Amino acid sequence: MHALIGGPSPGRIASAYREKRMTQVVYEVVEHNGGWAYKVGDTFSETFDTHDEARAAADRAASEQRLAGDGGDIQYEDEQYRWRIENARGDDRPETKVEG
Repeated sequence: MHALIGGPSPGRIASAYREKRMTQVVYEVVEHNGGWAYKVGDTFSETFDTHDEARAAADRAASEQRLAGDGGDIQYEDEQYRWRIENARGDDRPETKVEG
């Protein structure tokens, strides 16, 4: 699994989805830091050497995002630097799409 660096936390994504503000997560493959990466919103993945590697990683991440799983508590820091704990159901997964 490849981590996104510095963007929306899993808690924020789960919270937004529950509030019906987010129904689709778009993974976009882009040139980044002398290579290729995928991004969700303003959050970039690690850098890959080739477009194909970044696309494959984005496809994997998008597939994993759609998988239902066990629910549980998610701890994250919000925009005001406060720590939050939310319960994420395991069955409320967004639709995903990969572009680029």
